[in-house]
Amino acid sequence: MKILVLGGGGREHALVWKLRESPLVRKIWCAPGNGGIAAEAECVAIDAGDVGAIVAFAEKVHPDLTIVGPELPLVNGLTDAFRQRNWAIVGPSRQAAQLEGSKIFSKEFLVRHGIPTAKMYGTYDSPAGAYEALKSVAWPVVIKADGLCAGKGVFLAPDFAAAKDFVERVMEKNELGPSGKRLLLEETLEGEELSFIILSDGNRYASLVPTRDHKRVFDGNQGPNTGGMGAYSTDELLPDGLREIIRSRIVEPTLQGLATDGIHYQGFLYIGLMLTKSGPKILEFNCRLGDPEAQAILARMDFDFGEVLSDVAAGSLDPSKLKWKPGGSACVVLTSGGYPGKFESGKRIEGLTSVEHITGVKILHAGTKLAGETLVTNGGRVLGVTAAAAALDDSLALAYAAASRIHFEGMHFRKDIGAHATHLKAAGD
Repeated sequence: MKILVLGGGGREHALVWKLRESPLVRKIWCAPGNGGIAAEAECVAIDAGDVGAIVAFAEKVHPDLTIVGPELPLVNGLTDAFRQRNWAIVGPSRQAAQLEGSKIFSKEFLVRHGIPTAKMYGTYDSPAGAYEALKSVAWPVVIKADGLCAGKGVFLAPDFAAAKDFVERVMEKNELGPSGKRLLLEETLEGEELSFIILSDGNRYASLVPTRDHKRVFDGNQGPNTGGMGAYSTDELLPDGLREIIRSRIVEPTLQGLATDGIHYQGFLYIGLMLTKSGPKILEFNCRLGDPEAQAILARMDFDFGEVLSDVAAGSLDPSKLKWKPGGSACVVLTSGGYPGKFESGKRIEGLTSVEHITGVKILHAGTKLAGETLVTNGGRVLGVTAAAAALDDSLALAYAAASRIHFEGMHFRKDIGAHATHLKAAGD
């Protein structure tokens, strides 16, 4: 197969990495790719959200299969354009992608179908309506901008003053553009977060191994939210009883609700859960693999990824083909200094050759580019140091040992990825 992968981050490097291992795959293009992907696929300078340019490129090279990494092409209707031409593609339609593209659409879907989620106070299309509603909510309250906001559209407001400031910035000063024209207010849920991702061909689905992300920039879950500072995967995250509850109360009602609404869902569906005292509840949907969850998940893969994704596009997914390595995996994200705020790019990355041959370790590039022969930083999240081993503790040790050999000016990473899992194990919980 010749495969086109869309996107240029760590998730897309992970996709390319595992597709290259398939004996069925002989050629991979990646649009736009990055400095690390360039060593494993042919990078094409096309914006992943530019549907017209991607269609034109596909008409020229005729990929046998296209895999959509990020959300923007989905929301822009890329898969619809491909399917109209009978081209094989993995990813939900524009209509289905509203589960991620509109938080209000998603919330109303969950409420309509009685699927467990946080209580909704209401939706608002004017600052005055939002300010009035804030007078009668329980604190802290969650405020969500409706559209895609690159991780900046959700705010946990501790009090009225902070909430008013966020509403003012989003709705009156238009800091998030059109995505902030409507807001959703909902209750705050308490508990442990879990990323539960499935792969569906529109009829059947398979669950991927469970993962947990670390959103805050500093150790101990301190500081502002980011796109993700690291993730880990181990089957111990999901005891059999909890897996069955998620399947019966969350996953299957969601897929049934989509079918009832006439929405054919094909591709990855990321279900962000909060494990509350009253059971798992949905925080959010993403219509793609998570990032950095994808890196941790794919590190445990023990099946032919090219074959399975081809089956998904053809509507013939066989869930029994998805086999997983036992043990655990981890991804530690190395970021530019100052991220998620202002940061400088163009910093020379050193030490990568010293970790290339460490068994069980893979360096997945996100914000990198080649400046001549030199690899430099080109984003907030720069590298995902990913490792898999027979036990989670071993994979964490491998990832951190590799991270310690890499350097670029201002480099920052969390030192406690997966620490909570080891703490729970030590406590016998």
